[in-house]
Parts: sequence; C-alpha cells; structure tokens
Amino acid sequence: MNPSRFLRTVGFAFGAAAIGAAMPALSSARGPGPGPTPPAHPNVVLIVLDDVGFADLGAYGSEIATPNIDSLARDGLKYVRFDSKAICSATRASLLTGRNNQTVRMEDLASGKAVPDPTDLSASKGELPRNVETVAEALHRVGYSTTAIGKWHLAPEYDALQGKLSWPLQRGFDRFYGFLSGWTDQYRPKLVADNASIPTPTTPGYHFSVDITDHAIAALDRQTQSPQFLYLAYGAAHSPLQVPKSYIDRYAARYDIGWDALRAQRFARQKKLGIIPAHTVLPPRGAGDRAWSSLGDQEKRVFSRFMATYAGFVTHTDEQIGRLIDHLKRSGQYENTLFVLISDNGAASEGGQRGAFFKHYGDTTTVDEMAAHLDEIGGPTTLPLYQRPWAMAGVTPYRRYKLWPFAGGVRTPMIVAWPGRIGEVGGIRRQFVDAIDIAPTIVDIAHAPFSQSISGIRQIPVAGRSIRSTFASSTARVRDVQFFELRGNRAVTVGKWRAVAMHRLDTDFAIDDWMLFDTQKDPAETTDLAATYPEKIKQLKQIWWNEARRYSNPPVTKPNAALYRFNHIDDAFADESRPE
Repeated sequence: MNPSRFLRTVGFAFGAAAIGAAMPALSSARGPGPGPTPPAHPNVVLIVLDDVGFADLGAYGSEIATPNIDSLARDGLKYVRFDSKAICSATRASLLTGRNNQTVRMEDLASGKAVPDPTDLSASKGELPRNVETVAEALHRVGYSTTAIGKWHLAPEYDALQGKLSWPLQRGFDRFYGFLSGWTDQYRPKLVADNASIPTPTTPGYHFSVDITDHAIAALDRQTQSPQFLYLAYGAAHSPLQVPKSYIDRYAARYDIGWDALRAQRFARQKKLGIIPAHTVLPPRGAGDRAWSSLGDQEKRVFSRFMATYAGFVTHTDEQIGRLIDHLKRSGQYENTLFVLISDNGAASEGGQRGAFFKHYGDTTTVDEMAAHLDEIGGPTTLPLYQRPWAMAGVTPYRRYKLWPFAGGVRTPMIVAWPGRIGEVGGIRRQFVDAIDIAPTIVDIAHAPFSQSISGIRQIPVAGRSIRSTFASSTARVRDVQFFELRGNRAVTVGKWRAVAMHRLDTDFAIDDWMLFDTQKDPAETTDLAATYPEKIKQLKQIWWNEARRYSNPPVTKPNAALYRFNHIDDAFADESRPE
C-alpha cells in the first residue's frame, strides 16, 4: 500500500472506536486444514451475487442452469446455514471487515447526499470508519495484490466530495473497476476505474457482467508474481433484469406454471438433494402475495416472462463465472485458489405484486402496457424488476425475502471450493455461519491476521470467526449466537433456537411481539413456539439486547416510514389471515 493511502486509511477514527473499545476481541478459531499442506498465501477469489435467493442456484435445488457455479460446489462444499444481513451494503460491510455491520456504521444502505454531523457518534454514516481494517488491507500487508471488480456500495454520495475515503483504493485495494451505487444499468453503467469516473461504454453488444469478468481475468494475469485477492461483485441478479434475449428464450414457457408450483418443485428437489431435512414443512404464502391461480391470463403471460428474464440473467452470470474458472485452470492457478461464493441477501422483494418494467422503482406501467412491449423485456429500453411472489419461490423453503428478518431475508447460498484442500468434496455443511465469518476465514488461510492497532490507533475488534475447521469436519463448531437488526425488525439465533420480532411503525420497541422457532425441528420457521416456551423467548430477547448493546450504538433504529410502507412490511401482521 502506498504511504498516502495508508495514512488516509488509519489516520483518524470515527465514533465507532468507542464501541470497539468496549468489545473484547474474539479468537479466529484457527483450525488445521485438510489435505496436503497448502501454500502460505493461496489466491483468494470472493464472488458476491446480488439478490440471488437460497433456491436460485442449481446446486441448491433450482431449475435455473448454473453449471459453472455447481462445479464449484462439486469441487468444494455447500453451506446451508449461511446468513447475510438481508440488505446489500450491510452484508458487504460485514463481509469485508469481519465485524457486524452496525459496529462499522453500515446499519442500512450506503446512501445519502447530505454530509452527516461528525459529532453525532450514534448515527449510521453509511461508510466504513477509519479504525476498521478491511480484509484487503490485511492481505495487502503480507504481499497480496488486491483487486475489487463490480459493485461497491460502501460509500455515500457525499464521499466523492470528501476525499473518496470510502472508495476501494482507500480501503486496501490496488485497483477498482465497477460502480459505486446499489445498482446499475447493465448496458449503460456509470463506471469508475480506480479513483475516477470514466465514460459509459458504447461498444455494440456491451454487457456489464461480461465487461467486469474481462477485467477480472486481466487482473489475475497482471500480477502473477504475487498472491492475489479478487473481490468480484456482480450487479446480477439485482434489477434491472437485463440480459440478451437468447438467454430469456431458453426459459420460454418454463414459468407458465407460476410461482406456487415452482416453489413446490424446488422444495421437493431440495429434499432430494439433502439441502433441507426431509421433515421440513413449507410455510404458507405470505400475506399480500397473490396466488398464481388468482391471476388473469394476461398477467400470467407477462409475469412468467419476468421470471424467464431473471433466470436468463442468472444463467448468463454463471457463464461469466465459468469463463473465470476456465481461465484459472488454463493458467495453472485453479489448484492454488480459494473460492468463496455467496449472495448478499434473499431474493428481491421490492417489485410488489405487479413488478416494474420501464422504471426501476415506483413504476406505474400497467400489465397491458407491459404486454404490448413484452418482447423488449431484458433489453436496453427496459428496467425490469420481477413480482414479489417470485422472490417467495427464490427463497424456498423459507418465509419472506430480502429486507425481512426471517430466514428468507438472510439465508443465502454459500459455496467454498479449495481444490485439494477440502476434506469432503461435494459435501454439505450445516454449521451456522454469518457474513462476519468470511473475512476471518480468508485472513486465517492467507496467514494475514487482522491488526489490533495500526499507527497507534486501536482497531475495532473482529467479531467473526474462521470457519476453516469446517472444511475438514461436518461437526466442527463455529458459532452459536448471532443477532440481527434492520429497519427496526430484529432476530437472534442461539443454537437451534431463533427468535424474530417484527416492529410496527410508530410504536415502542418494548411492546414488539417476538416469535420463537426451533430450527432443528422446524427449519423453515412455520410454527411459533413463543407461547409454549415463555422462559426461552425471555432468554433470547435478553441475549438480543446484550448482543445489540455490545455491537451497536444505538442498539435498535427507528425505521424509515417511507421505506417501511414501500416494502409492505406490515404484511407480516396479517400472515394468519393470508388471502388465497
């Protein structure tokens, strides 16, 4: 790292230092890896998909073709209890730092144009504080070449006017190519190269996913004399769902069965694959989500094409990942590369019951208007976002979806592959893993531990733990406890127990009703046991408050009313009277 960047990275601390100072450091729980002795510094490729649900990959029971991702699963391990933070910026902050997102001031999205009051130490700033070493900075210290490609979304808009302190090159990366915001047009992306905006490409046939894969391959070839850390964050399959028509046509008529039947098919396939236990019960459709049978013929024709577009987008992304894998194999780097692939949250829920066609959010296009332009979907004239019930199928077997505290919001696929160093290739791991555990795992394997202090500035302690021991053992323990909070909604996992609280807008958090689930007997959270085990729910509520006060200031945040209503969070309180 160059000296100026180093000074910018560690030269001052924001208010989260006060939190960190009160937090004891957790052990990385380093364990011996299986197989032959690995090199001290293997290459690391961290792939992050966007808005891809637990059931949206072939290896996790999907009908969507993802042969290249599935090949990583066959060469490695599938984790089936990996939890994100239910929203992109928060997950990415935890993923790259090993800390809880609240601790590193990323309570929600990295957005906002107004510069916050620097004296307000309780407010989320939507940017990583200076006293938090990233995994890229830790790897850089031991000689890694570090490259970030694709989506960043860890810098608020005002940061461009304040030294770009939250941009990738100021957070440990040598090179960056991608976009800074939450989403991008796949045909006309707003691109940044290193620290500068660059013109939008005008190449015929251009697609962002192809472009960033080209840059990822070039980055791997650029520094062959040093170990490499590649952070490859696709904009797919976040809306807008944009992909060449040939990929959509692969799924023509496939989704005419509708989201209810699709969900049932995926559920059966997951049981057959061993992704979920045989005794798992599929939760009922959530309140507010329409039954497919209630739709008219025009709606069914249009909405099935939306899902075909999404599926084509996922397959197209898988092909790009395949190009990267093939390059690593041809160049002789594959055997010395650790792969970690995740999605940042559950399947997208923002589309409501009608979806969006021409406008990304807040679209008013009618179904008839969509039908008249249906051949354009996925192309450069459209900004599609699929209907929310497709997300219900995307998170099978869980309830709810992105933004929600139930498993459907947080649970995503996670695949780890390390050729020759995985004890049970093609195996399934059922240990509980959180997004905060990924960075500690990477620095453990790379022999690049996080610093406790840099230039005399104490770093916020790492909350995550290495999961390296699970590579060799299906019974190795990683963690038992993890809290969750997003927009006032809360959850806590303690062993097999999981408690969830949905917060009503404009009410006191103290009166929230908590639900209790035994995730061993009821993995999909179908049966609330709070009334049956009042002492257990009391215990878990106290644990949530203990963890929240330990890692967050304040421990819970008042939800934004507009976002709350836009995403129909109040649907949760009508689940018992779900319309058919």
